[in-house]
Amino acid sequence: MVSVTEASDIIFSNLYKPGVETVPLQATINRVLGEKISADRDFPPFDRVSMDGIAIQYQKLKNGQRDFQIEFTQAAGDPTKKLQTPDNCVEVMTGAVLPEATDTVIRYEDMEIRDNRAHILSDTIEDRQNVSRKGIDCKQGEVLLEPGILISPSEVALLASVGEVSVQVLSLPRTAIISSGDELVDVKEIPLPHQIRRSNTYAIEAGMQQLNWNAKHFHFADDKSVLLKSLETILNDHDVLILSGGVSKGKFDFIPTVFEELGVKKLFHHVNQRPGKPFWLGSSKEGKTIFALPGNPVSTYMCFYRYIKPWLLKSLQVERQELSASLASNFSFAPHLTYFLQVKVKSENGRLMAYPDAGGGSGDFVNLKNVTGFLELPPDKSKFSPGEVFPYFPFRDFC
Repeated sequence: MVSVTEASDIIFSNLYKPGVETVPLQATINRVLGEKISADRDFPPFDRVSMDGIAIQYQKLKNGQRDFQIEFTQAAGDPTKKLQTPDNCVEVMTGAVLPEATDTVIRYEDMEIRDNRAHILSDTIEDRQNVSRKGIDCKQGEVLLEPGILISPSEVALLASVGEVSVQVLSLPRTAIISSGDELVDVKEIPLPHQIRRSNTYAIEAGMQQLNWNAKHFHFADDKSVLLKSLETILNDHDVLILSGGVSKGKFDFIPTVFEELGVKKLFHHVNQRPGKPFWLGSSKEGKTIFALPGNPVSTYMCFYRYIKPWLLKSLQVERQELSASLASNFSFAPHLTYFLQVKVKSENGRLMAYPDAGGGSGDFVNLKNVTGFLELPPDKSKFSPGEVFPYFPFRDFC
């Protein structure tokens, strides 16, 4: 049996080695950028009006002129127009090109308009105000995004603005999610009294999709010969296998034996933790990684967020934010195991406070709807007090 720290070290020393692939812009969210992105033009590409109002020559206002005849209107999207009479003004809209022969924009709130004439009311107008100058955000050719960035909606906006219809990103591992067990039926089926619907694989897939990571689903009965044949084929066709069930000490828990017979090296089996103690990890000769998780739903869920998600992010060289939270109330746990306590985290006066809601054990996945993540309690003590700070692994945003 290994400790949680030892399990993490072993997992992180067996990383996936990504390549680069090209995906449509719309599919880049939460992917890791695989190329350098530069500006194809100045940003903004012209002197841009930043407030609705009028554009004038500031010197006229400085010389005491307060009334300006509106010569024409410059809307966003209009080609550049030129003010013909310096004593006049141009009515302008946010995002429009600043008309030629003007240099300052006065917002509607600082004037009144009657009979197509603008009268300036404010005494605090400044030269060149409310104008975003050409290239002030960045110049043509300037690097906007470096490889290795985890793409968020703001990066998607930048990619779109420079015309990147297709984007190079780091490839994700070809992944299979596998459940086993005679008691499991498909989600579409009506289970018999002794059966339950498969849920673990859908939970794992949902967690993967937060990273835009997809997988194929497989399910097998507790039949060693079937598992041997099927898992050999799946292993050949995928980079990563994530299994749920069949790794404990039961008579029909064939998964560890099957993989060892397929030539997969066992890296560890059993972690000194609760839930998720029977966790098995293996690596094939080709460097493929097999995560075989306990079948109890909370165990499967916790292991994904504590180990597999961080493993993928580290494989992609994404710096993961390590979170911690303060225990909000007393809690006791007797066994000398690392305990992943279900908690609901709230932000209070700038601190993350974790409220325990342990639930009914590793089979009680209904309780997960009440919490936001897991607090990792160390194995060297049994009583935990309010205010103590521990690592926190979230699976949902807190409110």
